[in-house]
Amino acid sequence: MTISNNRLSGPVPEYIGNMTLLVNVSLETNLFNGSLPAELGNLVNLQKLNLKANNFTGEWPVELNNLTKLIELRISSNSFVGKLPNFESWKNLRMLEIEGSGFEGPLPPSFSVLTSLEELRISDLNGVASEFPSLTNMTRMSKLVLRSCNIHGNIHDSVAEMIALRFLDLSFNKLEGGIANLEGVTGMEATYLTGNDFVGRIPDWLTSRDTRNVIDLSYNKFDESSEPSTCRDNLNLFRSFKVENFVERGKCFSASPCSEDKYSLHINCGGGNVTVGDTTYIADEDSAGAAKFVYWKGNWGTSSTGHFWDTDVSLNDHKAKNVSAIKGDESQLYMTAHLSPLSMTYFGRCLANGNYTLTLHFAEIVYRDNQSFQSLGRRIFDVYIQDKLKFKDFDIKRLAGGVDKALKEKFNVTVKDKTLQVRFQYAGKGTTSIPSRGNYGPLVSAISLEAKKKKQEIDGTRIKRTRSANWYIYFQTN
Repeated sequence: MTISNNRLSGPVPEYIGNMTLLVNVSLETNLFNGSLPAELGNLVNLQKLNLKANNFTGEWPVELNNLTKLIELRISSNSFVGKLPNFESWKNLRMLEIEGSGFEGPLPPSFSVLTSLEELRISDLNGVASEFPSLTNMTRMSKLVLRSCNIHGNIHDSVAEMIALRFLDLSFNKLEGGIANLEGVTGMEATYLTGNDFVGRIPDWLTSRDTRNVIDLSYNKFDESSEPSTCRDNLNLFRSFKVENFVERGKCFSASPCSEDKYSLHINCGGGNVTVGDTTYIADEDSAGAAKFVYWKGNWGTSSTGHFWDTDVSLNDHKAKNVSAIKGDESQLYMTAHLSPLSMTYFGRCLANGNYTLTLHFAEIVYRDNQSFQSLGRRIFDVYIQDKLKFKDFDIKRLAGGVDKALKEKFNVTVKDKTLQVRFQYAGKGTTSIPSRGNYGPLVSAISLEAKKKKQEIDGTRIKRTRSANWYIYFQTN
């Protein structure tokens, strides 16, 4: 029973539990809501169950522990409550995906029975922190994602036993210590350790691996002295070191020193130079990547992280082009956009300290507004400014009132240390299969930053003179 990518809504009918010969059920990308019926536990022959991208709520029914023949379970992007399911009955599982599901941690010890797993993807858990789970005897594992799961401590030694491991994503946790115990996992194609508290030296065996390997170490606290002598496009070291001024430090930051303060910044994300009135938006046409730090843009740059799952990836997947027309004076800004499967940061440098107006330009140009399934996509992501969460579960299409409609969000920001950061992050929610597999994640069309005071008002002082009776009074104002 495969009824994916439709507008079916309401609760799942209980009578589905009577179809006991079913081996495959996919309800992915619909509008089903409410709690899962306990009767689904009667589907004792079920091997694959896909409930992704719906609006399911409530706790996980214990009756589903009867599904002992399951080899694949996908329940991402829902609004379940309570603890993660107990995995003890699902010893045959080969694929388990629970991203942005609403469940709470900690990660249960029942993981240890899942020795047949080939792919494990869990992300964005609520609740308390937990240590890295023991994944002993999971030698078949090829893809391991434990992202934003509030995991602290060291990477468990069981990961080193995964001789078949090709993709590892442990981003945005609280992992600490070093990463020396990953040296023996030699078949890696992508390693994402973004947003943790790793310290010490970056191991030479990691940075000397084949250049086809993707490695992202951004947002960590490694020793700056261990930075490799050469830089490459598939090694992201943005904010990888424990230094005060991350922008001006590091061999891979080859931009010239700031010769003068800047008071504005305008970027056309994913496109060429565009002039709107008297303002020119600078081209941002370089391909983003799975672990790429673009550092030579003068007074700005980008950092991109992540892997588009369930699809063959090309560099074009990190860009979007509009196939219709958006009207208005700024229409050219919305003809292109940058995409990211996980995290995308734009940073400005050489900015005068002070107060600014930041404008983020969005338009949903991937999904369509027609009678086909391509109109059913839901893009949801988070927005951080200066490392502070400003938008949770941001949905361009919903806020703009449809696709191909310009949406501008303005913020008052304060620049300190002459730098500004804007980060867009995928948190496991929304659809991933419209218009094709691997279409999801943050999307931004343009970025504009303007100082609230003119240059001369920031740099120095103004002298005002006013007359009162026979006195002249001088005021000096900052």
